[in-house]
Amino acid sequence: MPNKIIFKKKILNFKKKISIPGDKSISIRWVLISSLANGVSIAKNLLMSDDVLTTIRAIKKFGAKVIIKKDLCKIHGLGIDGYKYKKNISINAGNSGTLGRLISGILIDTPFPIKIIGDKSLSRRDFRRVADPLSKFGASFNLYKNYNLPLVIKGPEKLKPIRFFENRGSAQCKSSVLFAGIKTKGKTIIKAKKSRNHTELLFKHLKLPIKIKKNKGFDLIEIEKVKKIKPLNYKVPSDISSGAFFIALTVLSKKSQLVIRNVNVNQTRIGINIILKKMGVKIKLLNKKIYKGEPVADILVKSPKKLKSINCPPKLNSKAIDEFLIIFLIAARAKGISYFKNLDELNKKESPRLKWGSKILRMMGIKVITTKNSIKIFGNPQLEINKKIIIQKYLKDHRVFMTSVIAALSFGGEWHIHDKDAIQTSFPSFLKIINKLNK
Repeated sequence: MPNKIIFKKKILNFKKKISIPGDKSISIRWVLISSLANGVSIAKNLLMSDDVLTTIRAIKKFGAKVIIKKDLCKIHGLGIDGYKYKKNISINAGNSGTLGRLISGILIDTPFPIKIIGDKSLSRRDFRRVADPLSKFGASFNLYKNYNLPLVIKGPEKLKPIRFFENRGSAQCKSSVLFAGIKTKGKTIIKAKKSRNHTELLFKHLKLPIKIKKNKGFDLIEIEKVKKIKPLNYKVPSDISSGAFFIALTVLSKKSQLVIRNVNVNQTRIGINIILKKMGVKIKLLNKKIYKGEPVADILVKSPKKLKSINCPPKLNSKAIDEFLIIFLIAARAKGISYFKNLDELNKKESPRLKWGSKILRMMGIKVITTKNSIKIFGNPQLEINKKIIIQKYLKDHRVFMTSVIAALSFGGEWHIHDKDAIQTSFPSFLKIINKLNK
């Protein structure tokens, strides 16, 4: 069976309500926290993607018992200090930067060297950003070529608390230090640039010893050693990063309307909503509620009659970092020139996404001007594609694949998109939901 998909027709207008799988960031964190809890934790709507299943395989290597039945996942936790460390353990993080970086913090106390490896894409990403702060706890890290996977971690005889300034806006780095902090006696202090706060919210819900003081641009976080974590029963809300592709498809289709049910709308994640509103898109949050610390709502989006260009404020970057490929696609249909800057982090994802965003737009016939951290997009509201476009050799980045599918359905042309199994890392049911909208 060929590992590519071909699109030759645009999508028709639609008016639908859909549900999408659980949030990937929260799913991975739930698995890791549950492995450290005392007792059995149960999750519904856990994202059953490669990244989450890889996380489950990782905790099982340290003795955690996991039972998956239909839409339920049960994890028998080991306790905060209960990981069963052995010689010659190797963890394959696959494509998941979240797993690779967060579990490094959990493994901070291992008495035996543990190797962490990843796929071709993950092995190109920078792991110094977690190795540097985690080594201050006393652990030793050996990295390939000083910053890549594979890495080998070994804990010290005694952990010591640290002070850490996280200035990139990386939730993964911040969370890795938080996980190390709950294993370390004393007070670990993090001054962190604003980024996703799912770990902090889960810690607060579980009443772990965390204190957060919010300042302009930064959070000051204090964390102390945890004695015991209660089991966490959780219904994982849907992932706005996955929903973003269907939001974009609605925006780019004429006379269409979509409701996405029960989506995590954490303020650190809704940059796409804010950006699209500035571009003239009508987006509403319905049935808003707080679920175990996380804001959840239904998202209603309607296709606009016209799209405005945007000079995107860099302060929104961290809130939309996983959605920029799809935002660039929307900007391609806006009237005028859209400008996005300070996007260094975009090229440090599963693939160099700023480069791939500009490449896809150029293939479509859109004029773009790029630097190493910015892009200008000269929108064309009348753009219709009447040629063959081939998308391949993109390091199997799931967001490149899904963005290409939305482009094909929105702008027309004949698209040959290779490596369709790329979606297994984050959104295995993506094409099934596309087919529902396309009926």
